[in-house]
Amino acid sequence: MDDIQTSLCYIEADGKYLMMHRIKKENDLNHDKWVGIGGKFLEGETPEECMLREVREETGLELKNWRYRAIVYFRSDMWPSEAMHLFTAAPFSTDIAGECGEGVLEWVEKERVCDLPIWEGDKIFFALLNADYPFFELELHYTGDLLAKAVLDGKVLYGTE
Repeated sequence: MDDIQTSLCYIEADGKYLMMHRIKKENDLNHDKWVGIGGKFLEGETPEECMLREVREETGLELKNWRYRAIVYFRSDMWPSEAMHLFTAAPFSTDIAGECGEGVLEWVEKERVCDLPIWEGDKIFFALLNADYPFFELELHYTGDLLAKAVLDGKVLYGTE
């Protein structure tokens, strides 16, 4: 089965990330979690095109620069497999245009992000982003909502072979 292709962007400004509290959509695998800005590829989109479109649609923000940071593979016994293309970016302005139909947007201090209800595997890639780790490939295997295994650039970080 092919992975669902998605992009996710953590927009940074003044020591904060723009986070979305996913509380508005029904049957949302991210319900009540805090995530970055992103979504599924449209037909023919590149990772960057998807990321820029999703940021514009969900926040109204235009980005002045961005970095393609990682590919994160999600494997789950409950959800389809996903290949998420991870970006960080800086906006021209921090003024968010209107409401987002998928959740509540909030600027959160970077050091507070891991205290929010986020996926356990997200804490791994936040540590890598904050350490300015070079481009990486991360596999996150979940059993239900629990992280069962994490593999960074082919090396097991958590869990067993």
